[in-house]
Amino acid sequence: MRYGPAVRRRKLGAELRRQRELAGMTSAEAARRVGWHQSKVSRIETGSSGVKPADVALLLDAYGVGDPELRALLGALCGAGSQGPQGARRGWWYAYRDLLPSAYLDFISLESEASRLRTLETTVVPGLLQTPAYARAVTRAALGDPPPEQVEELVRVRMARQSVLRGRRPLELCAVLDEAVLRHQVGGPEVMAGQLAHLMETASLRHVRLHVLPFSSGTHIGVTGPFVIFSFPRIADLDVVVLDHLTSSLYLERKEDLRAYSEAFTALRAQALSHENSLDFIAGINDGP
Repeated sequence: MRYGPAVRRRKLGAELRRQRELAGMTSAEAARRVGWHQSKVSRIETGSSGVKPADVALLLDAYGVGDPELRALLGALCGAGSQGPQGARRGWWYAYRDLLPSAYLDFISLESEASRLRTLETTVVPGLLQTPAYARAVTRAALGDPPPEQVEELVRVRMARQSVLRGRRPLELCAVLDEAVLRHQVGGPEVMAGQLAHLMETASLRHVRLHVLPFSSGTHIGVTGPFVIFSFPRIADLDVVVLDHLTSSLYLERKEDLRAYSEAFTALRAQALSHENSLDFIAGINDGP
């Protein structure tokens, strides 16, 4: 879809409708203010059609929304990347648009604007916590030994994504990792040793929390597969769950789905080791028998 997945269109439309109502305007008044037909405003608000970044900026101007953070978030939801005071500007990932599938670009744009990310991983280390060597090995395995130059480009993207953990307002990351994630010899013993050391180093950041689900904890609700929950600053209704499949990603936005996955994550975190004990557990694996 040209201006982002359906889930983002609907969430963007709902927030634009809320901003219009806060401004005390009807959809007809908003349309007159920006020189459109009322049906265009309605289609945008219901998410039935995409919206260009410039149109989002035009509506926000009409509603008197000057908050740069809110404008940046809504700009990202229509696929614009960050939004500056002069209008939309593209995110850094735009330069990789010919290399990356649209689902991955959508994921990166959400990740770049989220304030919190909760994730369950059952087989591999989350991308935001990978070392270059580990990312290289995962990429080769996932793509079936692609050309070396393609691997390096994808690894650069993976490393660039990690800037969200070290910015002025870093992403709050909480990851529950099945013990299998730590045991799989991705790239061999040397690569895994470096990866486990990197996990412990990154977990020292105050906004990063790791929780290991040891094999001894038995069966858990996460056996159905990994998932990511994105949360956004100040607008809870924009939260979204992402499920990755081999050839696509599924975005879940219904309140029932969000509640179910949030409750599942809370249960998994309670069943897992504490952050401190998880780091000791990882150190024990890295030290060997």
